Parts: sequence; C-alpha cells; structure tokens
Amino acid sequence: MPSHLSADRPAVPPGRGPVDALISLTRRLKVEVDAVRRDVPADAADPRERRRRALYDLALRQLEDLESNLAQLRDDPPSAPRHDAPAGPVGSAEWDLLTDEVRWSGELYRILGRDPAAAPLTLDELPSLVFEEDRPRLTTMVTDCLVDARPVDGEFRVVRPDDGVRTVHMRGEPVLGADGSTASMWAVLRDVSELRRRRRAVSEIRDSPHRRRHAAARTGHRLAAEPEEAVLPAWHGPLRPPQAGPGILDLAAAHLPSTHARIGGDWYDALELPDGTTLLGAGALPGHGVGAASGRAMLLGAVRGMAMAGTAPGPLLACLNRLLDTIAQPALGSAVCLRYRPGTRSLLWAQAGHPAPLLFRGGTGRALDAPDGILLGAVPGASYGQAEETLVAGDVLLLHTDGLVPGHAGTTAVRRLLELAPRFAAARTAQDCVRAVTEEFGERERADAACVLVARVAP
Repeated sequence: MPSHLSADRPAVPPGRGPVDALISLTRRLKVEVDAVRRDVPADAADPRERRRRALYDLALRQLEDLESNLAQLRDDPPSAPRHDAPAGPVGSAEWDLLTDEVRWSGELYRILGRDPAAAPLTLDELPSLVFEEDRPRLTTMVTDCLVDARPVDGEFRVVRPDDGVRTVHMRGEPVLGADGSTASMWAVLRDVSELRRRRRAVSEIRDSPHRRRHAAARTGHRLAAEPEEAVLPAWHGPLRPPQAGPGILDLAAAHLPSTHARIGGDWYDALELPDGTTLLGAGALPGHGVGAASGRAMLLGAVRGMAMAGTAPGPLLACLNRLLDTIAQPALGSAVCLRYRPGTRSLLWAQAGHPAPLLFRGGTGRALDAPDGILLGAVPGASYGQAEETLVAGDVLLLHTDGLVPGHAGTTAVRRLLELAPRFAAARTAQDCVRAVTEEFGERERADAACVLVARVAP
C-alpha cells in the first residue's frame, strides 16, 4: 500500500491563479462580514448582542488567518519548502511497526518544540510529551488504531521543553499489511491552540451568568450563588479610524483568560477622540469576581469620559486616584494612559504603578522611560507626571498588564517580551504582533487573566 502524502507537501502544487482567486474571495468576504459586524454595537448591554459581536470578531480573525495561510501557500514553492518561514500549524508522522522506523516532518518538530536533530519519538515514547490527564485518551486512540484498525481522531495537550502548553489535534489511519494486520500508522497533527482559545472566549460569553439565569427562570430551577457576569472591555479587535493617512495607528488586542476561569480586574481600551487624537490605555484592579468586574467597568467608563472631555493623561490619572479614594471600599489599582496625535506622531503618556509601554523599532525594543506615578488609591491627592515620545513610521507600541508572561514579573517579563522584537519587525500588521504574543505566552497555565494591546504606526 502506498505511503500517505505528507501534510507539509501537497501532492499537486496549487496554481497561482486558483490560489489568488481564493485570496480575493476571502478579502471580499472579510469586507462583507465587517460590514454586517458594524451594525452590532460594540458596547451593547444585551449579552446576546455582545455574543453576536464576539462571533463576528472571531469570524474576522479566522478569515485573516485564512488569507495569511493562502498567501503562504501561493508564495512558498511546494517543491522547495522555505526552512526560514514562520512555523505553520500542521505536521505529519509515520510509525512503521515492522521496521521500528519513525518519520516526522520538520513542522511536527516545531509544533512539539523538539530539536530537529533529535530522533523522533516512538509511539511508546510519545505520551511523555502529553499532559498526564490526557495520556489515557492518547493511549486509547493509538491502541484502537493498532489493534482494531480504527482511524485516529482526537485532541490532547502537549508540554514543550520551553514550558509552553499547546493543544494538538491528531488524525491518522492504520496501514494494513498483506495479512490484514497493521503494518504502520500515519498521522497528521495540527496545532489548534489559538482556535481553542478563541472558542473558549466565545463560550464564556455564551454561558454567562445572565443567560444561565434566564434558563433557570424558564425551567423553574434556582441557581446557587454565582459570580457576577464578566464586564467585557468596551472595545474588541482593531480600531478603524474614519480618516486615513500617514501616522494612523493600526490597533489590535487580546484578553488571555485565567486558567482557573477567574474574573479579574484587568482591562485595555482604545478610543478615537473628538480632536482626532487616540486614547490608549490599560490597567488592573486587584481581586476577582464581582468586585473586580464592577470596579473595572467603573474605571473604564471614567477613563473614557475624562478623555472625551479633553483631560490629559497625567491629570486623568490624578482624577482616577481621587475617584478610588472616595468609593465605599477603597482599592489600589494600576493604569497607563496614552494620548497619540497622528499628525505629528507625538505620544503623551502617564502611568500609575503600571508596567511602562514597550517601544519596538528596527528589530529592537525598549521600555519607555516612565514619569513619576504611584499606584492609584495609594496616596490621596497624588499627582502624576507626563512624558512625551515622538514615534516614526513602523514603530510598534505594546501595552500589557501584569501576568502576561506567566511565572515572570518585572524586568524578567519585560525582557521576555522584548525578545519578540525580530518578529514584530517582520510583522505587517498589529494583529500579527498580537498573534506572536499569544503564540508565545497564550497557552501557558496562568493564575490570573492578562491583557495585551498593540499599536503600530502606519507608514
């Protein structure tokens, strides 16, 4: 029986014409989906409308991924794969049971974080990479394939040597010998970590406490005490300013949920202001559950209201500090607030006990020199300094909350983020930069949620 076709090399190279047509179709579909999405308000109070908006956002991201994959398919000659190309999501493997030979594609080594010079793992060794609770599932799939000749189709989580956790979908089939017994097994393994993360985000909205309360009312069941519904950021996905021209910001962001499904106080925001400037912000309140969620909503609303009224970043944080000092249950908080003027590419910013924005330029990165600023709510009447920075075309700004790099904080976390500078230099959009961050840190175990906001200066 002939061997299977490798997932890394199609049997028939697709022509440029058909692939270009698919890319054009995908772009048209993105425009149509975005047009429908605009009819759904981003700050709708109805959870059903918010879920619709989240689904449209998810569809747009998937179409962006599809366009990127099609472009790579068009530009990479299948007969001569580029070894310096970005790691793709699919790899293949074959285990010969008669000769004990194992063959892995180069892509599979990258997905599993293995050294390409190392020997591929046998079927007996493969579970050593898998989460302990997922090993029985993998063992059952492989056993059913080898003994009963059943196809393999299932998912499991793998732990890479760099402590990264990835979700892998495995599909395969047995290859039978002349006597009808299994001679070998082949499989295609796809990294579905980002897809699963996005689906979980949509599910969190769909299964919100508000919807569960309605279901309980219909069935007559009484719900036990439950946490307040998470207050989602009022802005999702890329901001699309109506004007166009040099210096406009390309924006993208991501919310990385807690592994323990905790509702935290982290937030991010981007807002076009009446004078043509853009507000960027990120921050956090301590705690989890109802208090953190309601505090986040209050803080985000206050930031937007003062920014719309023309309050500069430093005075804005001073007002937030007074606000936290006057509420019934005072709390400490951190925030960073930026105001960007596209005509001059000038950035005015202030921070209150929050990680400074990171600036990436020409393949290197650095943290901006922070002006004076202490935690919100720490000292009544505290003032906050401001700093200015002039950006250039192609600059990338990254705002983040603590916990974005699990297990690291302070200077170590900043160093890990700055190591992404070469990938940011090669990125074409802010969404590409966010994707690099989530690929590097998104699938790791995290006690608390985290946010990342990326702004890229258009040429």
